[in-house]
Amino acid sequence: MQIPADRRYTEAHEWVLSMDDGATVRIGITDFAQDALGDIVYADLPEVGLEVEAGDTLAEVESTKSVGEIYAPLAGAVVKVNAALDESPESINADPYGEGWIVAMELADSSALDTLLDAAGYRALTEDA
Repeated sequence: MQIPADRRYTEAHEWVLSMDDGATVRIGITDFAQDALGDIVYADLPEVGLEVEAGDTLAEVESTKSVGEIYAPLAGAVVKVNAALDESPESINADPYGEGWIVAMELADSSALDTLLDAAGYRALTEDA
């Protein structure tokens, strides 16, 4: 299972990658999550401009097994969605940390990133699962 060290993670299996500007992050689901969901066939993405608090539902993905909610790891506003998922939702399975990203958000407080798990913390969480 892949757990890139350049990201932060949530206990709900989302990853957060800080972009170069320091205020924007890209969000997706982890390799662990996509594997648990099975073959993803649809992604219900939010509208650009949606403002969320940490823990709010951000998006949903449907797989052949179930529907999974994706939660906002941090407070902020959606500034971009991965429109390619409309045509190729399976890219979440094939490349969860790359082409399978879900949204980009501008954070309300970029220091909140420090509250999320690092790769070692996330690995420990998933090894216990």
